[in-house]
Amino acid sequence: MKNSLFILFIIVLFVSCSRTSPAEQRRAEKHVRDSVALTEQKRSQDYYQTQLEELSPKADSLIRFFKYEKNEKYQDHGFYVVTAMGGQLRLLVRDDGKEPVVAYYNGERREVAGDEVSRLTMTDKDRDKVALAQQLAVTIADINELEKRIQRTSKEIQKYEKRLQNN
Repeated sequence: MKNSLFILFIIVLFVSCSRTSPAEQRRAEKHVRDSVALTEQKRSQDYYQTQLEELSPKADSLIRFFKYEKNEKYQDHGFYVVTAMGGQLRLLVRDDGKEPVVAYYNGERREVAGDEVSRLTMTDKDRDKVALAQQLAVTIADINELEKRIQRTSKEIQKYEKRLQNN
């Protein structure tokens, strides 16, 4: 598709060069560039939207294993919480996905990504809870990134549409 857009650009450029002034040629070139950029931005937005639609059900299926906790007075963001090892291990996933999983073992903070949690003696069910927490953290972070990209792409689309209307 990019090749066909490039060929279209060359044809428009050739036709415009043969009959128009340099200012009109530049305007025509800019119009073609903006049209191509608009098409690419719309394609990107469709791709991001599709990815978001695929991730949302995955996040919903993972969230059902967690309890949501947030103190409205003091916290801007809440946590999805699950306990393991009979309550000794508490796993927290921030609802905005900005931090990895936080684990507390008997009130002491532990690294989940490192070896500290894996060194603990856990049942398979508890290990599954750790894996679920890690999956949820990654999924939430991916969803937030896609939402940011969709916002940026929407702004770019509006910019190119406005430019094209003015030409």
